[in-house]
Amino acid sequence: MSDRRFFGAKKALLLNTPVVETAEISKTERKRDAHAARDLGERLSELTDTQLKTFPLSETLLATLKEARNITAHGARKRHFQYIGKLMRQHDVAAIEAEFVRIDPDAPHNIRLQHETERWRDRLLSDESTAITAFVAAYPNADVQALRQLVRAVAKERAEQKPPRYFRELFRLVRDTLSMAPSSDLDEQKTE
Repeated sequence: MSDRRFFGAKKALLLNTPVVETAEISKTERKRDAHAARDLGERLSELTDTQLKTFPLSETLLATLKEARNITAHGARKRHFQYIGKLMRQHDVAAIEAEFVRIDPDAPHNIRLQHETERWRDRLLSDESTAITAFVAAYPNADVQALRQLVRAVAKERAEQKPPRYFRELFRLVRDTLSMAPSSDLDEQKTE
C-alpha cells in the first residue's frame, strides 16, 4: 500500500468516514493511452477529406488533421501528432475505431457486401425482368426507376462495346442499396 493511500485510510478511520478506493491509472497506462491516441490520429491524417466527414470528430481536430498533411519536418511532425493525440483524448475513441472497421475494405462484412453486390449485379444483367422484381422485393428502399435505367444503359453499353461506365454505376447503386439495408438482410439473402 502506498503512503498516500495509507494516510488517506488512516485519516478516514480517524474521521469515521468510509474509505473510498479509487482505481488509480498508472503512469504506464496513461502513456500507453496517449501513444494509442497519437497513433490513431496518424491513421486519421492519412484519410481523405470525404472519408474524414464520416468520423465523429470536432472541427478543431479536423483542421489539425488537415494541417498535418503539409508538415514535412520530422520534429515538427512529431510535435504536431503529439497535439493531435491530446485532442484525440477528448473524443470517443471506440466510435472512431468502429468507423475505421466500417470503412476497412478488408473487413469481413465489407467483403461479404462486395460479393453480394457482384451477385446481384450479375443477376440483374442476366435475367432483367425477374431479377429487378426480386431485388425490389428484397430491398424495398431501392430506387426502381434508376435501377431499370441503369440495367438498360448497361445493355446498350455492351452492345456498342463502350467502356463500362454504367456497369460501374449499377454496381454503386446496388452496393449503396445493400449497405443501407440492415446487416441481417444481407445474411438472410446469402442463406437463400
